[in-house]
Amino acid sequence: MTARDAIADLRRIAFLLERANEATYRVRAFRTAAKTLADLPAAEVASRAEAGTLTELSGVGDVTARTVAESLRGEEPVYLRRLVATEGLDLDEAASGLRAALRGDCHTHSDWSDGGSPIEEMALAAVELGHEYVVLTDHSPRLTVARGLTADRLRRQLDFVAAVNAQLPEGFRILTGIEVDILADGSLDQREDLLARLDVVVGSVHSGLNDDRGRMTRRMVTAIANPHLDILGHCTGRMVAARPPGVTGPGDRGHRARTRRPSEFDAEAVFAACVEHDKAVEINSRPERQDPPKRLIRLALELGCRFAINTDAHAPGQLDWQRFGCDRAARCGVEPERVVNTLPADRLLAWAGSHGGG
Repeated sequence: MTARDAIADLRRIAFLLERANEATYRVRAFRTAAKTLADLPAAEVASRAEAGTLTELSGVGDVTARTVAESLRGEEPVYLRRLVATEGLDLDEAASGLRAALRGDCHTHSDWSDGGSPIEEMALAAVELGHEYVVLTDHSPRLTVARGLTADRLRRQLDFVAAVNAQLPEGFRILTGIEVDILADGSLDQREDLLARLDVVVGSVHSGLNDDRGRMTRRMVTAIANPHLDILGHCTGRMVAARPPGVTGPGDRGHRARTRRPSEFDAEAVFAACVEHDKAVEINSRPERQDPPKRLIRLALELGCRFAINTDAHAPGQLDWQRFGCDRAARCGVEPERVVNTLPADRLLAWAGSHGGG
């Protein structure tokens, strides 16, 4: 039998584990093994697999060594076969149509802040999923637990993204962005001149989540009126499911395994502001967030809001979580034309640019 690409199989397993929100150590085992073997000549990997000495290499354990050996024998690895057999969320016709209409993802993180993977690795995973673009939205400075980007680091990231884009496949690009903290007074946690340079800005509340209803409403409405903000991220801040011990989601530094009540605010006033200023309400696809709840998605839809179905991905496999957001959006009657990331990149940029922040 013809040998398979063992390194590709290791990376595929890591991707599927991330997508299933499995424990970080499992994902890391396969990604580390893939990196170790990628640095070696193919002939050495093959000879070690035949001799049974792969585990002598740092970062290669019994399970990953067995996976490599199966791949090199031309067999689909048992570990991969089991993951494929048990994967997935069956989407109905409306949700499948919505997922197929998405051109990209407007909320993702890299290892520049609290993500677990390099920018280029996240981008290539997005390419494999069929995206035309991905917006890189690492955190802003005051979220220190997530290694938020200072102004200097953000400037360096913009230069880095330009260099990566020059090497990516034609027809795909990383759009520049940020998940900027909405501060207590509704201002945004980054320099205005830098926000003006970004393609898409997601604004989210990460602190003071227990503010009283009136204060939280004023805070969010003020942020929405800011010309630099394009998308209101995970608006209630809720966590509906605590992850089990040891499962923080690959790369989610600083995220604790706990449930959290949604913030209280006048949703009608907040969504009306989004309509007035033509800003999008994020439908956050993370399984532990499911934010906003369906009743608020329906309210936003009734009021005329646009939406962005985003993953808030912190690892490559999580980029495929858009199916969860599409499922919830479709159940609430959201149609593709109401979703900004069904737009091709140039039209998305024109929409964001129309807010006057650029």
